[in-house]
Parts: sequence; structure tokens; C-alpha cells
Amino acid sequence: MFYYFNVGLTYVTIGFACAVIFFFIFKKPLLGRFWGALVVGLIGSFLGGLIDQLSSGVISYLADFNSVNVFAASITSMLLIWILSKVSSSK
Repeated sequence: MFYYFNVGLTYVTIGFACAVIFFFIFKKPLLGRFWGALVVGLIGSFLGGLIDQLSSGVISYLADFNSVNVFAASITSMLLIWILSKVSSSK
């Protein structure tokens, strides 16, 4: 019963951490400031998990935490926030 809750909470934590890194540490100009980064980070985290589930054999050697491939979720979340920062800085 708590399996899906733990998986979802892990994705939310990864998306939140990526948003904090981009907004507060890298200080990138982002559309929507922190909230924009958070929304895109959460979407990226879940999208990375979905991509990992669909291509399970490709990234199977990476670390596994709470049945979540942390690297796939983090990379996709960071990629989407980076794209948001590029779109935001062009304005």
C-alpha cells in the first residue's frame, strides 16, 4: 500500500532538489522563478521515471533507491529545468 506513496515521494523529492539547485545554487533566471522551476522539476522527475520504466534494460545498472532510478529522474528533471532557464533568459 505504501509502495506507490514512497515511489511518488521519492520523485517529488528529486524534483524539489533539482529546482532548489537550479534556482538557489546556480541562480539561473527562470520563468516563474522558483515555482516555475519546481513545477518543471517535478514533471521532469516523473517523466524520467516513466522513461526508465519503459527502457528498463538500458539503465538497469544505475543505483536503485526506493524502486526509483535516481539518476534517470534527476537527469530528466535537470534537463527540463535547464531548458526552462534557456527559454526564460531569451526574453
